[in-house]
Amino acid sequence: MKKLINFISLFLLSVACYAGTTDTIAVTTRYIESPARACVILPEKAIDNDGSDKFPTVYLLNGYSGDYKSWTIIQPRLEELADLYGMIIVTPDGRDSWYWDSPIDPKMQMESYITEELVPFIDTHYPTIADSSKRAISGLSMGGHGALWLAFRHSDIFGNAGSMSGGVDIRPFENKWKMKLRIGERKDNPDVWETHTVINLVPSLKPGQVNIIVDCGVDDFFATVNNNLHEALLKQGIDHDYIVRPGAHTIPYWRNSILYHLLFFNQQFTK
Repeated sequence: MKKLINFISLFLLSVACYAGTTDTIAVTTRYIESPARACVILPEKAIDNDGSDKFPTVYLLNGYSGDYKSWTIIQPRLEELADLYGMIIVTPDGRDSWYWDSPIDPKMQMESYITEELVPFIDTHYPTIADSSKRAISGLSMGGHGALWLAFRHSDIFGNAGSMSGGVDIRPFENKWKMKLRIGERKDNPDVWETHTVINLVPSLKPGQVNIIVDCGVDDFFATVNNNLHEALLKQGIDHDYIVRPGAHTIPYWRNSILYHLLFFNQQFTK
């Protein structure tokens, strides 16, 4: 037992000594107010890399009222985890956009920014494997909605997707979180509200199109809509991991949840 404890202690020490590093970048963009900032978390092997080693990429989206630094605060071990799995992690600034291209605000075209500008920027400036099978996207709350929204609509870019405590059906929450500023009043734009909610994208999915993980705490106010999404995916015949654990819409829940998502994505990347 003493030898085992010593081994574990040495292993943890080695992980701490060889953690990754974090860059803060500013991307010039025509789709949202420029520049757009993001954190890029690199595994140790990607630092001073001559280009011979390439790495899969995970994009992590923040929730409402958060920013590009949120994930580094929620889960301080991101550098260690990037190093452990050999992946690059990117945390863009969601700007309370719900990750849509707003039909009423030409200065808030977040979907186009991420898919047309940010992803190519990362692939150009960092040693990524520029293939959808080696690229994942996940997020919490608003970011969970955004991750599935982007992956379901752009599976050629994101072959792997997750949602943590995601607002995956916006319709029960029409007066919340600036959504009306992005897509208008529901009573005036009912069709837009129907087409801009993640759960209504499920019928467009094909089996195997995206590798999906969804989780939500049993005491979360989004628990019902997440369960409804799970049922819709089952009805459509879409394989996915669905996790329900004790917890609510809280930082401790997401700090734990991200560990499951990165493990899931690593399993997809190494198939």
